[in-house]
Amino acid sequence: MASLEQLTSIEGVAAAGRFTADGKCVDYKANMDMSKEMADKTAQYIATVTMMFNTLADAFTKESGMKWTPQEGWTYSGGDWTVVVWGDVGVFCRSEGTDMHRLFQVLEGSKTEAQPSM
Repeated sequence: MASLEQLTSIEGVAAAGRFTADGKCVDYKANMDMSKEMADKTAQYIATVTMMFNTLADAFTKESGMKWTPQEGWTYSGGDWTVVVWGDVGVFCRSEGTDMHRLFQVLEGSKTEAQPSM
């Protein structure tokens, strides 16, 4: 599992946190001015969007015959910022100047590490 320290050490990453499916902030680390209250609100937003994507993925899988579940993550960019959500981790980064390749390597590596070996 990628640590919040690993994630926030990536060039351009401003904050990273873990959240529950019902929108609670479990832990966060920020390289910017982010209060606990803002982290809590952010966890609620991320959980809500994640729930919406889960619902849409399930419906689209049934309608299209394409496999869209289970959801692994999602990304949104707007203005100067990008959020990357992978499992129970949300990462806020600057849209310009972030090493997205490295960020996805760390996030995807954490998924591989969490799976049992066969």
